[in-house]
Amino acid sequence: MPLLIVLFGCTTTDEIIIDRKGVDMNQYYADLEECRSYGKEVKTTEKGVRGAASGAVVGGAVGAIADGAEGAARGAGVGAVTGGAKGIGEGEYEEVEVVKRCLSGRGYRVLN
Repeated sequence: MPLLIVLFGCTTTDEIIIDRKGVDMNQYYADLEECRSYGKEVKTTEKGVRGAASGAVVGGAVGAIADGAEGAARGAGVGAVTGGAKGIGEGEYEEVEVVKRCLSGRGYRVLN
């Protein structure tokens, strides 16, 4: 179950809430799209690949210690999935934070 939380427990840029009082919403949506383009510069996929690789190494080593070659293979597989999911989750979180900081820099009050 913790893996599902990592995969599906992330906030997206669709869930950003701002204080709308006095805001020109047409301008906001234009700014939001531009800020999202900055957020897309976060290398989420690369973070997932790096996480999968490091997770496989650590999982394989732990599995080998616990259960020899068979345990190494299982541990590497589990480590790769877990590490990849963690890396992607971190990348998505960073992407949302970039968008929030961009909006804040443009004068919007981001509430979440």
